Amino acid sequence: MSATAPADRLYFRQLLSGRDFATDDRMARQMVNFAYLIGDRVAGEALIVDAAYSVADLLGVLEADGMRCTGVLATHYHADHIGGSLGGWPIEGAGALLERVDVPIHVQRDEVPWVKRAAGLQDANLVAHESGDVVRVGEIGVTLVHTPGHTPGSQCFLVEGRLVSGDTLFLDGCGRTDLPGSDPAEMYESLTTRLAAVPDSTVLFPGHQYSPEPSAPMGEVRRENFVLAPRSAEQWLAMFGR
Repeated sequence: MSATAPADRLYFRQLLSGRDFATDDRMARQMVNFAYLIGDRVAGEALIVDAAYSVADLLGVLEADGMRCTGVLATHYHADHIGGSLGGWPIEGAGALLERVDVPIHVQRDEVPWVKRAAGLQDANLVAHESGDVVRVGEIGVTLVHTPGHTPGSQCFLVEGRLVSGDTLFLDGCGRTDLPGSDPAEMYESLTTRLAAVPDSTVLFPGHQYSPEPSAPMGEVRRENFVLAPRSAEQWLAMFGR
């Protein structure tokens, strides 16, 4: 076993679409999605969070860092996060990744039918999870947190003081709740109850760069994010339910 300290084992990269990868893709530049690479430096293994736009670029970053992809974590089914069609615009995603590497796609159980329809994946490609499950990459554990609201099976990922939140929570705002599968009441519960146990010191890493900074501590987000200001479900739904 390597003597590398646990803090040094974690491999964590935040990549902005249109800037750090898929630089020639107009939609990638417009949508400003973040993809994440989470892995174990000692084992040389990594997971890709929300593989979309250019899987070759994402795999190339891993290869340049001496890492290899052993799985995909999907925050939710939308095409800009897992591939498919976005308003008729085709976006490369997990399906294209599977043509290059044979790895599992980890999704929340309630998201399975949506992922299959949107991204054209099959049951054999998917591993369905419950909230609280831990996906291991080398010796690094990533805890899955079911946060419905934006979609039925939206999920966030907790790893060593970091929360990768997809479209559940941004530094400013939260994911839309007027799309197929959305539920404003569930979003309120996700923001105020399901994520309540996440410490203020945990750093939030969102699914899009919708604010000047790419990340921020949860304590700061809780103080500054307007969607967390209402004190009751009734207030929240009156302001943001749609």
